[in-house]
Amino acid sequence: MKRRDILKWSASAGGLGLLAGKPSTASAALPVLKPTLPQKLDPISATLRRLELVGRQATYLWTESHINLAGVPMGAVVPPGELPAVEHQLKTVSKAVEAVTNFAASFATSALASGSLQSLDNLRTRIAGLQATFDQLAAQNAGLLSLPAAVLALLGTLTSSLGDVGTQLKQIHHDLLSQGPLGALNGPKTLAQYDALFVTIEKPSISQILHDDDLFAAMRVAGPNPTLLQRATSLPTKFPLGNAQYQQVMGANDSLADAAAAGRLYLLDYEGLGDMAPVGPVAKPLTGTGYVYAPIALFARPKNGRSLVPVAIQCGQDPVRNPIFLRADDTTNAEAYWAWQSAKTTVQVADFNYHEMFVHLGRTHLMSEAFAMATQRQLATAHPLSRLLSPHLEGAMFINEFATLIIMAPLTTGDVILTAPIETLQHECGRDRLAYDFYDRMMLPNDLRTRGVDDATALPDYPYRDDALLVWNAIAQWVADYVAVYYPSDSDVTGDYELAAWATELATTGKVKGFRAIATRAQLVDVLTAIIFNASAQHAAVNFPQYSVMTYAPFSAGAGGTPAPTTSAGQSEASWSQMLPSRIAAQEQILLFHILGGVYYRPLGEYKDNTFPHLPVLLDPAVAGPGGPLERFRTALAGIENTIRQRNTTRARPYEHLLPSRIPSSTNI
Repeated sequence: MKRRDILKWSASAGGLGLLAGKPSTASAALPVLKPTLPQKLDPISATLRRLELVGRQATYLWTESHINLAGVPMGAVVPPGELPAVEHQLKTVSKAVEAVTNFAASFATSALASGSLQSLDNLRTRIAGLQATFDQLAAQNAGLLSLPAAVLALLGTLTSSLGDVGTQLKQIHHDLLSQGPLGALNGPKTLAQYDALFVTIEKPSISQILHDDDLFAAMRVAGPNPTLLQRATSLPTKFPLGNAQYQQVMGANDSLADAAAAGRLYLLDYEGLGDMAPVGPVAKPLTGTGYVYAPIALFARPKNGRSLVPVAIQCGQDPVRNPIFLRADDTTNAEAYWAWQSAKTTVQVADFNYHEMFVHLGRTHLMSEAFAMATQRQLATAHPLSRLLSPHLEGAMFINEFATLIIMAPLTTGDVILTAPIETLQHECGRDRLAYDFYDRMMLPNDLRTRGVDDATALPDYPYRDDALLVWNAIAQWVADYVAVYYPSDSDVTGDYELAAWATELATTGKVKGFRAIATRAQLVDVLTAIIFNASAQHAAVNFPQYSVMTYAPFSAGAGGTPAPTTSAGQSEASWSQMLPSRIAAQEQILLFHILGGVYYRPLGEYKDNTFPHLPVLLDPAVAGPGGPLERFRTALAGIENTIRQRNTTRARPYEHLLPSRIPSSTNI
């Protein structure tokens, strides 16, 4: 399936038909009882293994010419073995029907919804029947090594259902486009208009505390993007906050100098958005005029506090044109209060863009694709690291193609939601992916240290950091135990010529910044831990909060409706409301994130083949035997589950995105 061929689907099915691809009926990973390093093979076995890789390299082809992400190394094709399992497709289709149903229902008072709701209701019934049929077939055919004909027939029905869902969405988009820009609602924007977009989907509870400052601060340490916050030992000259301003917010018993010296100041700086935050308005066909901002926000930990509080926001990089707004809690001073709410909205819009293009798409999805390609091309099926990594890279290439088509293509969901021109989004996403350093940033302990947020005594309340480290350490121990089975010494690492080719390909063709030759077992453990953590836990941490946070546009949106405020004078709830995005952008956010944030498939610690009947891929008794490394890893994950649940009983807001039971093994959605 060529990626450009898939684009034909985009025009005909409105963005969902990609899920209708047929998976291979043969096992993608033949059982390997005892994985072997290549240097330990006899000449005939080594030759056969090389021939296997030659065939794989003819199937998995690199390109830097993807139509929507030029310059980023990706697979030129999506091989059949990379398509989702039927179970995964059923989960995703069900969420898609829910999302498109709500999308259509939100137009219920217009001709746009005519006929759609009844058709979608019929689809929902049909898919429920497909799920029941599949469950019955799976039970009846347990132990078979290929999909029976009845399941293939069911898949054909699923394909037809997906086409129908796509047709409904395509028709709505077509009708919307024919009406011209929908950037403005009739009359002033109100929260009630955005709340009304949740018709068949429940409105997120975050809507009840929309303007809460503690919630705003919590997003930095437990929201969709918990990876930008950085400790500040001093303030940059471009953010000229004075001590008197600081004390106006934090009180006379604290000072800017004391907070800086004690490590209690933390900054968000969205300068990294680059051209994704253009100065001035951007006009788009469906949404009209929109804005995105590059603010700087200061947070502090009070002297006797555990949690960050917001202090001040400058809505742009230039202090001459962008005054600093101080936190204003007193609603009786309406102008200052609503100026502060508007400043917070500039941060939320900036964070949305930074999250989607960089933290989510580029650093988890696109990075996983590089590792998936190199693993398929350079590590034979019987290589120990192929057995270990393949389940963690399953689905990455497929879902990335889906993402590039619904987020990175013109006039698709991402183009509607985000502000910058689509060509700019494509370029900036690629730029960040290529600049993301493997050792400095993708290794969690190094990233936390670099940002100055690794000290739990300096910043006690950081749920992402604390829970992520639990999972990181468990993965690191599991990987160390696994590596010890197959690499008795460092010389086994340096003698592994498949591993050497894999590392070279990632550093050169895959353009993973900082990647280099692997010389020791300790280095190999670090590298594998980072890859597995990024594909599983890190993706879970930045993907699944989309469901409860980013579906609600008044709190988190990819576009602003007006320029950032430059003065408190005249600010009001009405002026803040006008900063909200277009109605269609808000509807598309619900549509997209209900799907992406709602599908959990194959949890961390489960190592199975992606093709029916989903046989285990780790069969070596030295790894998978009773009391062995795999069992110890699963036990560690169960312990982490209990620890996080206990932590959540004392946290102001439970943080559940790194519960192992909610971490899929791979970046498969």
